[in-house]
Amino acid sequence: MTYIETLGFNAKNAQKQISTIKTAQKNAVLELIAKRILENAELIKTENKKDIEIARANGKSEAYIDRLTFTDARIAGMAEGVREVAALADPIGEVLGGGEIQDGLTIIKRRVALGVVGIIFESRPNVTVDAAVLCLKSGNVCILRGGSDAINSNKCLTDLMRKALKDSGIDENAIALVENTSRETANEMMKLQQYIDVLIPRGGEGLKKVVTENSTIPVIFAAGGICHVYVDESADLDMALEITDNAKTQRPSVCNAIETVIIHEKIKDEFVLMLEKRWNNKVEIVYDDYDVEFLDYKISVKIVNNIDEAIEHINNFGTKHSEAIVTNDLNNALKFQNEVDAAAVYVNASTRFTDGNVFGLGAEIGITTQKLHARGPMGLKELTTYKYLVNGTGQIRK
Repeated sequence: MTYIETLGFNAKNAQKQISTIKTAQKNAVLELIAKRILENAELIKTENKKDIEIARANGKSEAYIDRLTFTDARIAGMAEGVREVAALADPIGEVLGGGEIQDGLTIIKRRVALGVVGIIFESRPNVTVDAAVLCLKSGNVCILRGGSDAINSNKCLTDLMRKALKDSGIDENAIALVENTSRETANEMMKLQQYIDVLIPRGGEGLKKVVTENSTIPVIFAAGGICHVYVDESADLDMALEITDNAKTQRPSVCNAIETVIIHEKIKDEFVLMLEKRWNNKVEIVYDDYDVEFLDYKISVKIVNNIDEAIEHINNFGTKHSEAIVTNDLNNALKFQNEVDAAAVYVNASTRFTDGNVFGLGAEIGITTQKLHARGPMGLKELTTYKYLVNGTGQIRK
């Protein structure tokens, strides 16, 4: 067996146990994982510092480094996120429907785990924990493949979680990390359909393209976000300024930050001036690059003559993630929400709210921008499927 095949084989074996453990046991190991994260905060920061030093040496932007960095507050938040997942209802075993069907057969539609979930992600090491604990709570085994830029952080976090599993009497292979971050191992993982049931890429459009072209495993995309705010001619410009500023600068390196502000022609001069005054060169403003996810203090501006042009631009250049309109026109608000094709469509609010915790799902495995199986923040239920249990008394079909 190759290295990747061995990971897959071990994960498939672990899934046999994970699919049968009770909710109380899942929650106990999640509490232990949270405890170990807090107890080892200094170790996590030490390993994370290695990744940050490499990123700086490679000339990465400060926004990129922010995406990579663990602070005490972020480590505490990560542990709290684990505890929030433990507190959520266990979806496994939920009865979704049923009754008596033809010839007296009884049928039950029951929620079950997906199985072995492969997750390929980029520079945010907190995904290692978010993904692992969501998979564990939903009865799944996970094989994690992060990028080389966060390998030290990812290895540290995975080791802590695997030890917590082992100390709890659970197969540690329920959480596995691909430590070889070469392109070859990623390509091999994308074709491991005999062991991996579902593949979830979490990253930008480049990663999405690679997985689309190479995977032989069913895929749920948690892709990047080219998100927009459209400032309508009827907008309260002070409100629009606050929303645009928050959506761009509150944390520019995340997928629900906006990359383009679309401005109605009638208020463009006034609103651009307001943006320039607010940002004072903090954010670079350009009038092109509409298909780029900057993930940095840079934004494109698009001027339109009406809401139809704004919607057309969004549907052409957006990644179907999160889109917002600022308006005092009810008809335009309804038109925008009805016609914009995205997982989350906002009226008079920042796109930064598209988040599993904010939406009441607990930690998320990502924001999916596709339409089949799951859309928007992916929580526990989005990591499950269902099967039909049919019981009879000797019936045969005639």
